[in-house]
Amino acid sequence: MTSMFFVMLVLFVLVFTVMKHQQGKMIKELAEYKKIEEIKAALSNIDTTYFKYDKNYKKHILNIAVQFRRQSYNISDIPVQTRNSLISAGNLILNLLKQLPKGENINYLIIIEGQASKDNWSGNDELSYQRALTLKKLWIENKIKFFQVPNCELVVAGSGQAGVPRIIPDIPPNNQRFLIHIIPKVGQIEYNAN
Repeated sequence: MTSMFFVMLVLFVLVFTVMKHQQGKMIKELAEYKKIEEIKAALSNIDTTYFKYDKNYKKHILNIAVQFRRQSYNISDIPVQTRNSLISAGNLILNLLKQLPKGENINYLIIIEGQASKDNWSGNDELSYQRALTLKKLWIENKIKFFQVPNCELVVAGSGQAGVPRIIPDIPPNNQRFLIHIIPKVGQIEYNAN
C-alpha cells in the first residue's frame, strides 16, 4: 500500500510540474500574442494618403501610381512629384517604426516588394527586384535609413508579374508598383538544425 501511495505521489508531482511548465509557456505565448495585436493595431492606422491595406493578402500597398517605362527601373522615369511622394511615404514608415513598441524580443521586417506589368517579358522577376532596389536607394539618398532603427531589417524583393494582389485588368502599365510589408516578429526565434 505504501508503494502504491509513493507511486501516486510521484505521478502527481510529475503531472503538477508538467502542468505548471505548460501554464508558464501559455502565459508567455499569450503575452506575445497581445503584443502582436497591439502592433497590428498601430500598423493599421498608417496614413491612407500613401497606403492602402489589402485585408485578403494582409499587405500594405503603396497608394502612389508609379509608372516606369517598359522594361526600365530608372528612377528618373518617375516624375519628381511622384518621387517626392515616395520619399514622404518612406519617412512616414520610418516615423511609424520609431513609435511602435520596442523590446528585446520585438523585431520588425520591412519588405519592399516590386511588381511588374503582365506583359510576358522574361525579365520581369529581375526587373521588379531592381525597381524595389531603386526605391530603397531613393530612400537612403534622402536619409530614410531603416537600418538605424533598432530591431529593424529591410529586405528588397521582386515578385515579377506573379505577385499578389494584382490590379485588374492586368495590362501595362497596371501593377508597376511597390508593396510594403511591415511584419512584426515577437518572441525568441529558435532555429532547429534538423
